[in-house]
Amino acid sequence: MDALSATGVGTIEFTSFVSPKWVPQMADAEEMVAGIRRTRRGLRGHLAQRGRASSAPRSIATGSRLRPCSGWPATDTFMRKNTNRSVDERLEEMPSWTERYQALGMDWLDVGVMAAFGCNYEGDVSPRAVVGRAREGGAQQATACGSRLGGIGLADTMGWANPLQIKRLVGAVRDRWPSAPIKLHLHDTRALAIANVVAALEMGIEYFDSAVAGMGGCPFAAHKGAAGNVTTEDLVFLCQEMGVETGVDLDADDRRRSARRAGGGPRAARQARQAAACSLSRPRESRRHHRRRSLTAR
Repeated sequence: MDALSATGVGTIEFTSFVSPKWVPQMADAEEMVAGIRRTRRGLRGHLAQRGRASSAPRSIATGSRLRPCSGWPATDTFMRKNTNRSVDERLEEMPSWTERYQALGMDWLDVGVMAAFGCNYEGDVSPRAVVGRAREGGAQQATACGSRLGGIGLADTMGWANPLQIKRLVGAVRDRWPSAPIKLHLHDTRALAIANVVAALEMGIEYFDSAVAGMGGCPFAAHKGAAGNVTTEDLVFLCQEMGVETGVDLDADDRRRSARRAGGGPRAARQARQAAACSLSRPRESRRHHRRRSLTAR
Protein backbone atom coordinates (compact mmCIF):
# COMPACT_ATOMS: atom_id res chain seq x y z
CA MET A 1 0.00 0.00 0.00
CA ASP A 2 2.83 2.41 0.80
CA ALA A 3 4.46 1.70 -2.54
CA LEU A 4 1.22 2.20 -4.42
CA SER A 5 0.51 5.42 -2.55
CA ALA A 6 3.90 6.72 -3.65
CA THR A 7 2.84 6.52 -7.30
CA GLY A 8 0.25 9.26 -6.79
CA VAL A 9 -2.95 7.20 -7.04
CA GLY A 10 -5.69 9.42 -5.60
CA THR A 11 -7.71 6.81 -3.68
CA ILE A 12 -6.75 3.30 -2.61
CA GLU A 13 -9.34 0.75 -1.49
CA PHE A 14 -7.60 -2.11 0.23
CA THR A 15 -9.81 -3.75 2.86
CA SER A 16 -13.36 -3.98 4.11
CA PHE A 17 -14.73 -3.83 7.64
CA VAL A 18 -17.14 -6.69 7.13
CA SER A 19 -18.07 -9.49 9.50
CA PRO A 20 -15.07 -11.78 10.12
CA LYS A 21 -17.57 -14.60 10.47
CA TRP A 22 -18.64 -14.37 6.82
CA VAL A 23 -15.41 -13.02 5.30
CA PRO A 24 -12.52 -14.30 7.45
CA GLN A 25 -9.99 -12.98 4.91
CA MET A 26 -10.87 -9.45 6.07
CA ALA A 27 -10.62 -10.18 9.80
CA ASP A 28 -7.31 -8.30 10.03
CA ALA A 29 -8.66 -5.01 8.63
CA GLU A 30 -7.61 -3.00 11.71
CA GLU A 31 -4.10 -4.46 11.71
CA MET A 32 -3.70 -3.76 8.03
CA VAL A 33 -4.72 -0.14 8.43
CA ALA A 34 -2.40 0.28 11.41
CA GLY A 35 0.58 -0.91 9.38
CA ILE A 36 0.21 1.62 6.59
CA ARG A 37 2.16 4.84 6.41
CA ARG A 38 -0.32 7.71 6.22
CA THR A 39 0.05 10.49 3.69
CA ARG A 40 -0.89 14.06 4.43
CA ARG A 41 -3.94 15.51 2.82
CA GLY A 42 -2.83 17.59 -0.11
CA LEU A 43 -0.09 15.20 -1.15
CA ARG A 44 -0.61 12.58 -3.81
CA GLY A 45 -2.99 10.20 -2.16
CA HIS A 46 -5.28 9.27 0.65
CA LEU A 47 -6.60 5.94 1.83
CA ALA A 48 -10.16 4.67 1.93
CA GLN A 49 -11.75 1.52 3.25
CA ARG A 50 -15.01 0.13 1.99
CA GLY A 51 -17.66 -0.86 4.48
CA ARG A 52 -21.31 -0.62 5.41
CA ALA A 53 -22.66 1.97 7.79
CA SER A 54 -22.87 -0.70 10.48
CA SER A 55 -19.10 -1.10 10.15
CA ALA A 56 -18.48 2.62 10.72
CA PRO A 57 -17.36 2.28 14.38
CA ARG A 58 -14.58 -0.14 13.38
CA SER A 59 -13.49 2.07 10.50
CA ILE A 60 -13.58 5.31 12.49
CA ALA A 61 -11.59 3.74 15.33
CA THR A 62 -8.68 3.29 12.91
CA GLY A 63 -8.80 6.92 11.80
CA SER A 64 -10.02 5.90 8.37
CA ARG A 65 -12.00 8.12 6.04
CA LEU A 66 -15.52 6.79 5.61
CA ARG A 67 -17.33 7.19 2.30
CA PRO A 68 -21.12 6.92 2.48
CA CYS A 69 -22.14 4.53 -0.25
CA SER A 70 -24.54 1.74 -1.02
CA GLY A 71 -24.91 -0.61 -3.94
CA TRP A 72 -26.94 -3.52 -5.27
CA PRO A 73 -27.09 -5.54 -8.48
CA ALA A 74 -29.42 -4.83 -11.36
CA THR A 75 -30.67 -8.42 -11.09
CA ASP A 76 -32.23 -10.16 -8.12
CA THR A 77 -30.58 -13.53 -8.78
CA PHE A 78 -27.08 -12.09 -8.53
CA MET A 79 -28.11 -10.22 -5.39
CA ARG A 80 -29.17 -13.47 -3.75
CA LYS A 81 -26.01 -15.28 -4.88
CA ASN A 82 -23.81 -12.47 -3.59
CA THR A 83 -25.54 -11.58 -0.30
CA ASN A 84 -28.19 -14.25 0.31
CA ARG A 85 -30.96 -11.66 0.23
CA SER A 86 -33.15 -9.98 -2.37
CA VAL A 87 -32.79 -6.48 -3.76
CA ASP A 88 -36.02 -5.47 -1.99
CA GLU A 89 -34.63 -6.69 1.32
CA ARG A 90 -31.48 -4.67 0.72
CA LEU A 91 -33.48 -1.56 -0.08
CA GLU A 92 -35.42 -1.92 3.17
CA GLU A 93 -32.12 -1.42 5.00
CA MET A 94 -31.44 1.91 3.30
CA PRO A 95 -33.13 4.19 5.87
CA SER A 96 -31.08 2.79 8.75
CA TRP A 97 -27.85 3.14 6.73
CA THR A 98 -28.67 6.70 5.80
CA GLU A 99 -29.45 7.61 9.39
CA ARG A 100 -26.11 6.24 10.55
CA TYR A 101 -24.25 8.21 7.93
CA GLN A 102 -26.17 11.35 8.86
CA ALA A 103 -25.23 10.84 12.50
CA LEU A 104 -21.62 10.99 11.34
CA GLY A 105 -22.23 14.30 9.58
CA MET A 106 -22.63 12.87 6.06
CA ASP A 107 -25.77 14.11 4.33
CA TRP A 108 -25.15 12.51 0.96
CA LEU A 109 -25.05 8.97 -0.42
CA ASP A 110 -23.12 7.53 -3.36
CA VAL A 111 -25.01 4.71 -5.02
CA GLY A 112 -23.87 1.92 -7.30
CA VAL A 113 -25.50 -0.65 -9.56
CA MET A 114 -23.62 -3.92 -10.10
CA ALA A 115 -24.04 -6.15 -13.15
CA ALA A 116 -25.28 -3.00 -14.85
CA PHE A 117 -24.41 -4.17 -18.36
CA GLY A 118 -25.39 -7.83 -18.17
CA CYS A 119 -25.73 -10.76 -15.79
CA ASN A 120 -24.57 -14.34 -16.13
CA TYR A 121 -27.74 -15.47 -14.32
CA GLU A 122 -30.43 -13.34 -15.97
CA GLY A 123 -28.86 -12.19 -19.24
CA ASP A 124 -29.00 -8.72 -20.78
CA VAL A 125 -29.74 -5.71 -18.59
CA SER A 126 -31.33 -2.69 -20.24
CA PRO A 127 -30.31 0.92 -19.49
CA ARG A 128 -33.91 1.53 -18.45
CA ALA A 129 -33.65 -1.19 -15.79
CA VAL A 130 -30.39 0.27 -14.44
CA VAL A 131 -31.81 3.79 -14.27
CA GLY A 132 -34.87 2.41 -12.48
CA ARG A 133 -32.72 0.53 -9.97
CA ALA A 134 -30.60 3.62 -9.27
CA ARG A 135 -33.70 5.74 -8.90
CA GLU A 136 -35.63 3.49 -6.54
CA GLY A 137 -32.63 2.51 -4.49
CA GLY A 138 -30.59 5.67 -4.50
CA ALA A 139 -32.24 8.93 -5.36
CA GLN A 140 -35.67 8.22 -3.90
CA GLN A 141 -34.45 6.50 -0.74
CA ALA A 142 -31.76 9.08 -0.01
CA THR A 143 -34.15 11.98 -0.55
CA ALA A 144 -36.85 10.37 1.58
CA CYS A 145 -34.36 10.07 4.42
CA GLY A 146 -33.21 13.67 4.16
CA SER A 147 -29.96 13.03 2.30
CA ARG A 148 -28.92 13.95 -1.21
CA LEU A 149 -27.64 11.82 -4.05
CA GLY A 150 -23.87 11.99 -4.45
CA GLY A 151 -22.23 10.05 -7.27
CA ILE A 152 -23.45 7.08 -9.29
CA GLY A 153 -21.33 4.00 -9.90
CA LEU A 154 -21.95 1.60 -12.78
CA ALA A 155 -20.24 -1.78 -12.48
CA ASP A 156 -19.67 -4.26 -15.28
CA THR A 157 -19.22 -6.99 -12.69
CA MET A 158 -19.31 -9.91 -15.13
CA GLY A 159 -17.66 -8.32 -18.15
CA TRP A 160 -20.63 -8.03 -20.51
CA ALA A 161 -20.05 -4.44 -21.61
CA ASN A 162 -18.82 -3.25 -24.98
CA PRO A 163 -18.05 0.34 -26.01
CA LEU A 164 -21.50 0.92 -27.52
CA GLN A 165 -23.20 -0.29 -24.33
CA ILE A 166 -20.98 2.01 -22.29
CA LYS A 167 -22.13 5.03 -24.26
CA ARG A 168 -25.79 4.03 -24.15
CA LEU A 169 -25.92 3.47 -20.40
CA VAL A 170 -23.77 6.47 -19.49
CA GLY A 171 -25.99 8.60 -21.69
CA ALA A 172 -29.17 7.27 -20.08
CA VAL A 173 -27.90 7.86 -16.55
CA ARG A 174 -26.61 11.31 -17.42
CA ASP A 175 -29.95 12.25 -18.97
CA ARG A 176 -31.68 11.34 -15.71
CA TRP A 177 -29.11 12.88 -13.33
CA PRO A 178 -27.09 15.43 -15.35
CA SER A 179 -25.22 16.85 -12.35
CA ALA A 180 -24.25 13.56 -10.66
CA PRO A 181 -20.66 12.36 -11.19
CA ILE A 182 -20.49 8.90 -12.78
CA LYS A 183 -17.83 6.33 -11.92
CA LEU A 184 -17.22 3.13 -13.89
CA HIS A 185 -16.09 -0.23 -12.54
CA LEU A 186 -15.09 -2.36 -15.54
CA HIS A 187 -14.03 -5.99 -15.27
CA ASP A 188 -11.81 -7.39 -18.00
CA THR A 189 -13.56 -10.74 -18.51
CA ARG A 190 -13.50 -10.54 -22.33
CA ALA A 191 -10.47 -8.23 -22.66
CA LEU A 192 -12.75 -5.30 -23.52
CA ALA A 193 -12.24 -3.26 -20.36
CA ILE A 194 -9.63 -0.93 -21.84
CA ALA A 195 -11.75 -0.39 -24.97
CA ASN A 196 -14.67 0.44 -22.69
CA VAL A 197 -12.50 2.99 -20.90
CA VAL A 198 -11.82 4.72 -24.22
CA ALA A 199 -15.56 4.90 -24.91
CA ALA A 200 -16.14 6.33 -21.44
CA LEU A 201 -13.41 8.93 -21.87
CA GLU A 202 -15.08 10.02 -25.08
CA MET A 203 -18.27 10.52 -23.01
CA GLY A 204 -16.38 12.68 -20.53
CA ILE A 205 -16.23 10.17 -17.67
CA GLU A 206 -13.55 11.16 -15.16
CA TYR A 207 -13.70 8.45 -12.48
CA PHE A 208 -12.65 4.80 -12.86
CA ASP A 209 -11.99 1.91 -10.51
CA SER A 210 -8.95 -0.16 -11.43
CA ALA A 211 -6.98 -3.07 -9.96
CA VAL A 212 -3.22 -3.41 -9.60
CA ALA A 213 -2.16 -6.17 -12.00
CA GLY A 214 -5.84 -6.78 -12.76
CA MET A 215 -6.19 -8.84 -9.62
CA GLY A 216 -9.58 -9.61 -8.12
CA GLY A 217 -12.78 -10.94 -9.60
CA CYS A 218 -16.19 -11.66 -8.12
CA PRO A 219 -16.49 -15.23 -6.73
CA PHE A 220 -20.27 -15.14 -7.28
CA ALA A 221 -20.17 -14.15 -10.95
CA ALA A 222 -20.91 -17.69 -12.22
CA HIS A 223 -17.67 -17.63 -14.14
CA LYS A 224 -14.69 -19.73 -13.05
CA GLY A 225 -11.60 -17.61 -12.65
CA ALA A 226 -13.57 -14.38 -13.02
CA ALA A 227 -11.36 -11.52 -14.19
CA GLY A 228 -10.60 -8.53 -12.03
CA ASN A 229 -11.01 -4.86 -12.76
CA VAL A 230 -9.29 -3.08 -15.62
CA THR A 231 -5.57 -3.13 -14.85
CA THR A 232 -4.28 0.05 -13.21
CA GLU A 233 -1.04 -0.06 -15.19
CA ASP A 234 -2.91 -0.43 -18.50
CA LEU A 235 -5.30 2.37 -17.62
CA VAL A 236 -2.54 4.82 -16.70
CA PHE A 237 -0.55 3.89 -19.81
CA LEU A 238 -3.59 4.45 -22.01
CA CYS A 239 -4.24 7.86 -20.49
CA GLN A 240 -0.61 8.86 -20.88
CA GLU A 241 -0.64 7.92 -24.55
CA MET A 242 -3.89 9.84 -25.10
CA GLY A 243 -2.63 12.96 -23.35
CA VAL A 244 -4.94 12.56 -20.36
CA GLU A 245 -3.31 13.56 -17.08
CA THR A 246 -3.91 11.20 -14.15
CA GLY A 247 -1.31 12.39 -11.63
CA VAL A 248 0.01 8.81 -11.40
CA ASP A 249 3.71 8.01 -11.91
CA LEU A 250 4.13 4.29 -12.43
CA ASP A 251 7.89 4.56 -12.06
CA ALA A 252 7.69 6.14 -8.61
CA ASP A 253 8.37 2.87 -6.83
CA ASP A 254 9.71 -0.34 -8.38
CA ARG A 255 8.04 -2.43 -5.69
CA ARG A 256 4.79 -2.21 -7.64
CA ARG A 257 6.29 -4.76 -10.03
CA SER A 258 6.14 -7.49 -7.39
CA ALA A 259 2.40 -6.87 -7.11
CA ARG A 260 2.03 -7.10 -10.87
CA ARG A 261 3.84 -10.43 -10.98
CA ALA A 262 1.43 -11.82 -8.40
CA GLY A 263 -1.25 -12.03 -11.08
CA GLY A 264 0.50 -14.97 -12.78
CA GLY A 265 -0.08 -16.57 -16.18
CA PRO A 266 -0.52 -15.01 -19.64
CA ARG A 267 -2.43 -12.02 -18.28
CA ALA A 268 0.48 -11.04 -16.04
CA ALA A 269 2.92 -11.47 -18.91
CA ARG A 270 0.88 -9.13 -21.09
CA GLN A 271 0.61 -6.60 -18.29
CA ALA A 272 4.32 -6.78 -17.60
CA ARG A 273 5.09 -6.05 -21.26
CA GLN A 274 2.73 -3.11 -21.32
CA ALA A 275 4.01 -1.72 -18.03
CA ALA A 276 7.56 -2.09 -19.31
CA ALA A 277 6.61 -0.14 -22.40
CA CYS A 278 5.04 2.45 -20.14
CA SER A 279 8.25 2.77 -18.13
CA LEU A 280 10.19 3.41 -21.33
CA SER A 281 7.69 5.93 -22.63
CA ARG A 282 8.14 9.61 -21.84
CA PRO A 283 5.54 12.28 -22.57
CA ARG A 284 6.33 14.16 -25.73
CA GLU A 285 6.88 17.87 -25.24
CA SER A 286 4.21 18.60 -27.80
CA ARG A 287 1.57 16.76 -25.80
CA ARG A 288 -0.88 18.85 -23.83
CA HIS A 289 -2.29 17.12 -20.78
CA HIS A 290 -5.49 19.11 -20.83
CA ARG A 291 -7.75 16.68 -18.95
CA ARG A 292 -7.42 15.00 -15.60
CA ARG A 293 -8.95 11.68 -14.63
CA SER A 294 -9.32 10.16 -11.19
CA LEU A 295 -8.40 6.54 -10.53
CA THR A 296 -9.36 4.34 -7.62
CA ALA A 297 -6.93 1.43 -7.29
CA ARG A 298 -7.70 -1.74 -5.40
